[in-house]
Amino acid sequence: MTELLEVRSLVKTFGSGDTETRVLRGLDLTLGTNELAALLGPSGSGKSTLLTILGTLMHPTSGSHTMLGHDLTQATDAELTEFRNLHIGFVFQFHNLLPDFTALENVIFPTAIREGRETAASRARGRELLQRMGLADRVDFPAPKLSGGQKQRVAVARALMNSPQLVLADEPTGNLDRASAVQVMDLIGQINREEGTTFLISTHDEKIAATCRRQIVVGDGLVTG
Repeated sequence: MTELLEVRSLVKTFGSGDTETRVLRGLDLTLGTNELAALLGPSGSGKSTLLTILGTLMHPTSGSHTMLGHDLTQATDAELTEFRNLHIGFVFQFHNLLPDFTALENVIFPTAIREGRETAASRARGRELLQRMGLADRVDFPAPKLSGGQKQRVAVARALMNSPQLVLADEPTGNLDRASAVQVMDLIGQINREEGTTFLISTHDEKIAATCRRQIVVGDGLVTG
């Protein structure tokens, strides 16, 4: 397993003066290729802030952040946007599907944005991913007509559309019943094994965390375990 990303002495502060709040306090973390890791910690521990920075959606106040050999703390916003689109996928607790789009249109959206249009190749890739998610019969369904578990599987497929090296998942099973949650995690595990995609999954669910090969505990803005 080779190193995928590393953050060192990561600090994130919000506000200033009397209202200053330091959420990350010099956090260190390394993730390797092909990892399946759970991110654990109480509310307010800094998990969401860390995920946002790792996803290049927020700049740290100080510290280093490298991924695939790129120093992301020195990158411009345009460079971060391009890097994110090429190398990072996201799955959220609320699936954030576009309600006027079909399942397939939602999945291929990241590639359509990057390339400026839908292509036959992107549609074929989207159909393949939905088939792997067990949704071959839901390809052309409008997003609102899908069940909660189906919507989240579409969201996982969308995150994988551009074949990212890293997928960040923030409570991806938080709104699902147990059976749907297990199904989503089984699919994530399958993708991790077969494609080598690294997943970092923030969760409060110890059963979900136990399905991951590594558990990373954050407390008071630091990795504590």
